[in-house]
Amino acid sequence: MKVLAVDIGTGTQDILYLDTCLSPENAYKLVLPAPTLIIQRQIRDATRRGVPLLLEGRMMGGGPSAWAAEAHVRSGQSVFATPEAARSFNDDLRVVESQMGLQLVEQDELRRLPPKTERIRLGDFDIVPIRRALEQFGVRLIPDLLALAAFDHGNAPRGVSDRQFRFDSLDRQIREARHLSRFAFAASAVPAPMTRLQALAESGREAAERVMVMDSAPAAVLGAMLDPRVAELQAPLVANVGNFHVLCFRLRRTAGGEHAIEGLFEHHTGLVTQSDLERLVRALAEGKLTHAEVFEANGHGALIYVSHRLALGSPASPLVVVGPRRGLMQGSALRPYYAAPFGDMMLAGAFGLIRAAADVFAELRAELLAALMQPSETAPWDVFDE
Repeated sequence: MKVLAVDIGTGTQDILYLDTCLSPENAYKLVLPAPTLIIQRQIRDATRRGVPLLLEGRMMGGGPSAWAAEAHVRSGQSVFATPEAARSFNDDLRVVESQMGLQLVEQDELRRLPPKTERIRLGDFDIVPIRRALEQFGVRLIPDLLALAAFDHGNAPRGVSDRQFRFDSLDRQIREARHLSRFAFAASAVPAPMTRLQALAESGREAAERVMVMDSAPAAVLGAMLDPRVAELQAPLVANVGNFHVLCFRLRRTAGGEHAIEGLFEHHTGLVTQSDLERLVRALAEGKLTHAEVFEANGHGALIYVSHRLALGSPASPLVVVGPRRGLMQGSALRPYYAAPFGDMMLAGAFGLIRAAADVFAELRAELLAALMQPSETAPWDVFDE
């Protein structure tokens, strides 16, 4: 079986193409600019040339692309957007119009746009450029399973904080099952409020029959658990320090060998220092971290399901760190262990996606777990593209 796993962040999209006949170390890998950065560059180029823009396509992650769109409006040029594309910047389209200055247009209005309006198509996932890139190296991209990850605040009701809405959603999911794979969904089972993951699943369905989507930070943490040293830990705290968000899980190994969630916190990476993170991690380990403490500092929040204290830093409960901003913890007094599943930290999320797929698709479980857990003696030239 061939699996394409793509972890879509704000800085990079991390791509893994795995043949289950091969060891994970022999999978093909790409770390490329995130889709929102690609859109940002396209918008900035249009701003330099002074042309109006039409944003169309699907809902996707915002951030850099949203800032570029606002800058384009401030430059004196128009930015038109279809409703679905505009939701990339805010689910409340009134905010997109009133605060960002974008002009919403329906499909039947596109013919009346100003001359020389340049079209930019939005979307978190497009298999075509990935396929073309791999074809340059003689690799045919024909995935039997497509697993995609992205960060999703969810579509908060009007007047409800998207940070609070996301944490209420996380809480409901964890109370149903305290396992990291609970944040993964088959394409047909994505909860209605998770509009970005729904759009991502729709894009995936155009490329493969079997599609799974997952929240990105839990995918990275689940991938970190595939590091052999981390997998054997009794009660680790595992943090994914991403470019925009940092999420830390408190976990405990169960009798079945899996790790159950005992608590977590999530914050904005740009708003915390090393000392802030150390304080939050210590409070999480002590079972004393409150949701209000994180939320009132403009973070997303905290959830605590057990109150007993962990011996943070002990052999059983070290701090484990992954993520592109993991350098934030360099030299920390907590002496973190930097996980690198199959020797590649940047692919932690992609490996976590494959591990989650083993729980989401029961019929694939044995093959996927065997591919992740057992080294292969087969060489890549013997099996790929057969």
